[in-house]
Amino acid sequence: MPRFSIIVTVHDVAGRLPTTLDPVLGQSFTDFELIVACPDPDAPAGALVAEYAERDSRLVPVTGGREAGLRAATGTYVLLLDAGDVLTPGSLAGIDARLRESGTGAEAGIDVLRLGHERVPWWEGEPVAELFEDRDPADVRLPVWATVLRRAFLRDHGLTFPGGPYADLGQSGLVALAAGTTAVLRTVCVRRPERRQVGGPAAGARTEPPAPELLDQVELVLDRAAAQGLPEDRARALFTQLFAEVLDVAARAPRSRAFLRRAGRLHRRYRPAGHRAATVRERLLRRGAYTAFRTLPGLARLTARARAYASRSALRRRRALTYAWYLRRPLDENLAVFAAYWGRGYACNPAAIHRKARELAPHIRSVFLVKEKELPHMPDDVESVVIGSRRYWEVMARAKYTFNNVNFEHAVVKRPGTVHVQTHHGTPLKRMGVDQIEYRAVAAATGSFGRLMRRVDRWDYSLSSNAHSTEVWSGAYPSAFTHLEYGYPRNDRFYTAAPGEVAAIRERLGIPEDRVALLYAPTYRDYPRDVAAQFDLARFCAELGDGFVVLLRAHYFLDGDAGLRQAVADGRLIDVTSLRDTEDVCLASDALITDYSSIMFDYANLDRPIVTYADDWDVYRDTRGVYFDLIAAPPGHVARTQDELIQVLTSGRWADERSAALRSAFRARFCEFDDGQAAERVVRRVLLGRPEEELPARIPLRERLPVPAAVVARPRTPAH
Repeated sequence: MPRFSIIVTVHDVAGRLPTTLDPVLGQSFTDFELIVACPDPDAPAGALVAEYAERDSRLVPVTGGREAGLRAATGTYVLLLDAGDVLTPGSLAGIDARLRESGTGAEAGIDVLRLGHERVPWWEGEPVAELFEDRDPADVRLPVWATVLRRAFLRDHGLTFPGGPYADLGQSGLVALAAGTTAVLRTVCVRRPERRQVGGPAAGARTEPPAPELLDQVELVLDRAAAQGLPEDRARALFTQLFAEVLDVAARAPRSRAFLRRAGRLHRRYRPAGHRAATVRERLLRRGAYTAFRTLPGLARLTARARAYASRSALRRRRALTYAWYLRRPLDENLAVFAAYWGRGYACNPAAIHRKARELAPHIRSVFLVKEKELPHMPDDVESVVIGSRRYWEVMARAKYTFNNVNFEHAVVKRPGTVHVQTHHGTPLKRMGVDQIEYRAVAAATGSFGRLMRRVDRWDYSLSSNAHSTEVWSGAYPSAFTHLEYGYPRNDRFYTAAPGEVAAIRERLGIPEDRVALLYAPTYRDYPRDVAAQFDLARFCAELGDGFVVLLRAHYFLDGDAGLRQAVADGRLIDVTSLRDTEDVCLASDALITDYSSIMFDYANLDRPIVTYADDWDVYRDTRGVYFDLIAAPPGHVARTQDELIQVLTSGRWADERSAALRSAFRARFCEFDDGQAAERVVRRVLLGRPEEELPARIPLRERLPVPAAVVARPRTPAH
């Protein structure tokens, strides 16, 4: 029998699991079993758990929730964690030592051990530690995930810790009432990254926690307490703790009249002798005064809105009135709105979904939003609406579905019943969202993170092309959206393009048939950088020789550079910056040269060579922030200087066996969900309402056939 059964419950995505499992398995105290309760063993989280179980026999996968984990437990003590919780180094040894200090000499000396713990704020601020010096260790609101419980004690009192909203509150109350011996350990043993609480008008019609369940738990505990005949001081403390939670929940979001009235009845029925309401809110709740209870915060909000309205310009007021009028009209259940890159044209994932929607869901009227100057470049058969126009506010108010690869402006309201899909526009290497906060230059450019998160709260779905992205989006944009791990629709074309398309694109761009086309696509820097001084593109083109032509995807290199103009004239360089379809440029090229651009993740789907030019990696990493070390896990050879880059290309190393091996590992990690069927999955799930099991099955990576390059590079091994 192990000393501890550590039960980890998986609630959503797989991304948080390593954060919890690795610290547990790395503990110096090893007498434990690690039970991971996963509701769906076929989900990505289940596959990850199976991988861990193969590597370490102490890990035991079970199907179900926390109750299933408890049924499988065999340890003397149990510790209940959620995916994302972090067990600090050496904590198990400290817990074991504290349990043996009970003084009884008996194995069952302590029923409940409360652990010191930290709540790590979701975006800024210092961790908040609770070491039980300021709070009563018998407080029923103390977290289950920072409590060690004797398994026999749980069994004897029928305590099961079922899932569901507020169930932990009820079980913690029953534990406090039943526990014979309670102790504390004033050392931080568990750290919990706080999940952002989502709510408010920006979030639209979010599913709120079923508040009646909270009152069910409160009634359960107070019934048990009444039956036990608690002393008055303990009864008052328990009552105060439980109703503090009720008041907190009632104040965070609108609740029904029935909730307030039932809470009032419970308050009057169980109020201990000598208890006095501490606040106006509690007195109103005790009376079940729903209207007055809701009016208190409402008055403050109305005052703030009136002040904000008075400060708006006449133009903004007219726009707001127009939009408000359209918001009163019913939703158009068959209207979908698409936008990409703040209205910069028909592009990226929204365009790919738009095309597939017209094929599979012709009953849906699809409208694309663009800036006025982009109208001449829009396809003739695509209905376009100019952003900011009266028509724009009408479709934004009435559309059932919205798709965007960035965020809609702050004024857009998320109406109940609407569905917003955030498609994103790349796999993140650089820090995103609230993860940018610690990087000052980037954070300053981002602006208000509060406003950002209010826009994020409008998302219903977030599209992902790999598990890495899913994990990043979960942390960078903490909200209540659902992950769609379907791949990026814009990458479908890398698998579905017709055989002659590559040759046709190359001919249109003027790429000679016998030349290797190198796509050079550097990324944007958030810091000053003298590009011309750090990379001589004219010299680069000249020294590559006649076997190559460079496709430049960065317009600023060309401004005023006579050498580059000559390279263009000689046919050694083709400027493709102005082309709107990045997918066309990728298909036309035979290899990619980039630094830290997310284009590398998309391009890897083509299984063509990639060379990383990382001359300022250290500066970029420290200034912009990154999620992983690209130099340690690149998609191909890495060059740190221009001379190295030229040597990699002219020697043939760019297409050697090592390049292929690095690319293979990179594709396995970052092309996980891209198989040419992403757009179809999105349309069938979102617009047609099909269940997951009816969506196209994912094609294994080894069976995918990307469009071949025009000039197929043969692997070469440099001579030693």
